[in-house]
Amino acid sequence: MSKKKKIDKSKTNIVKSINNNIRSSVRKLNPILKGIVGKKVDVAIKDLQFSEKRITKDIRKTLNSAVANAENNFQYDIDKLFVKEAYCGKKITMKRFRPRAKGRAAPILKPYSSVTIILSETKKVESHGTKS
Repeated sequence: MSKKKKIDKSKTNIVKSINNNIRSSVRKLNPILKGIVGKKVDVAIKDLQFSEKRITKDIRKTLNSAVANAENNFQYDIDKLFVKEAYCGKKITMKRFRPRAKGRAAPILKPYSSVTIILSETKKVESHGTKS
């Protein structure tokens, strides 16, 4: 006997963009991603644009892709979008070797990461308070 799960259609659609194979470590990406979570999309893009870190260019591409997905697939208003979640995970690590003295070799690890950015649309909150 299998029970069928009821799917709640009232939930908002998840707008996300995943960028696999970013040539940077998770350790370097995490502080940048934590800095954009909760911000409106245009503010987050500006923050990434004026950051001095090299990898922000790839994160900005992923964020722009998520915005394009929201606009094209779900007809969301760009001005109301904000970054709900942004996280990264480990991928492969390229292993290279550098020659050293006395015939030895030192390993060089070149890590790759995957970045996922999830957007959501802000809801209008109606206030029922009175003016003072």
